[in-house]
Amino acid sequence: MDVAHDLLELLGSELPVLAAPMAGGPTTPALVLAAAAAGSSGFLAGGYKTPEALAAEVGEVRATTDRFGVNLFSPNPVPVDPAAYATYREQLLPLAERYGVELPVDPVEDDDHWHGKIEVLVDAGPPVVSFTFGLPDAAGLAALRGAGCVLVQTVTSPAEARLAAEAGMDALAVQSADGGGHSGTFTPQRPVPRTRLPELVRAVRATTDLPLLAAGGVGSSADVRAALEAGAQAVAVGTLLLLADEAGTNAGHRAGLSGSDRGPQLSTTAFSGRPAGGVMNAFLAAYDGKGPLGYPALHHLTSPIRRAAAAVADPEHVNLWAGAGYRQARSGPADEILRELVP
Repeated sequence: MDVAHDLLELLGSELPVLAAPMAGGPTTPALVLAAAAAGSSGFLAGGYKTPEALAAEVGEVRATTDRFGVNLFSPNPVPVDPAAYATYREQLLPLAERYGVELPVDPVEDDDHWHGKIEVLVDAGPPVVSFTFGLPDAAGLAALRGAGCVLVQTVTSPAEARLAAEAGMDALAVQSADGGGHSGTFTPQRPVPRTRLPELVRAVRATTDLPLLAAGGVGSSADVRAALEAGAQAVAVGTLLLLADEAGTNAGHRAGLSGSDRGPQLSTTAFSGRPAGGVMNAFLAAYDGKGPLGYPALHHLTSPIRRAAAAVADPEHVNLWAGAGYRQARSGPADEILRELVP
């Protein structure tokens, strides 16, 4: 069996470069459709959406193509310490007052509408469903399998890859710490090792024969080639599509990545209480390392500030999620960006 051919066939892609899911706005139906039109494939980002909004996006894409997948945040909460939460909230109040927003007094702990979204996808039956943050519950996996969905698990280590294989996943998305946005690590309480993508792919390939989709830190066709040569069957890119014409990236985020060099990509928990890759701005200069672990509580705590900053195109107080290849991000049609990355 040709594993490489199988993975691309399952994802409906003629190219080994795919559009990764980016929650919080950057991934739009238009971006996924542009990827499909280029002969590639894209993942809708289910994170932070209501089930109704997700259903609408799946329907919009499905009306044109079946060359797509959907990504969900698996419930893997990190309960926040109430006293530490209160202290961090107090530190954020001057910034909240500057933007005229209220911050939640009590921690908000939720599961991102997990069960409702599973119901939506069981009903819609998208070709591929991927998961990040941890392994989904067995009931959810069984329901999606019954709906004919191919299941892909995000992993950040060989140990996670073994767990995903044991859970019966059809393929793995291998994510390095050089990637932008939230890490898919199962254990956010521990630092994610800074292993380069080709090395991580080789380590995971040594533990499993499952098809591998590589992601994290890609900035060029040479990076794509290196991941493929290491054992991946395809590479997913997100950061390089943040400035694409079809992306829904907010104006503050666009401005933050379009200006001067912001130094090396870093991992932070300051915005959401969970490790995520981004670049430096005023918010991180002031608060990185000060907030406690606690997801989704810190996400909900800082989101009013981030939304207000985005509304006025302020790059200094939005989460500038970006991978290590962020300097190569450019504006333009998504299909051109994807095709240029093919080795």
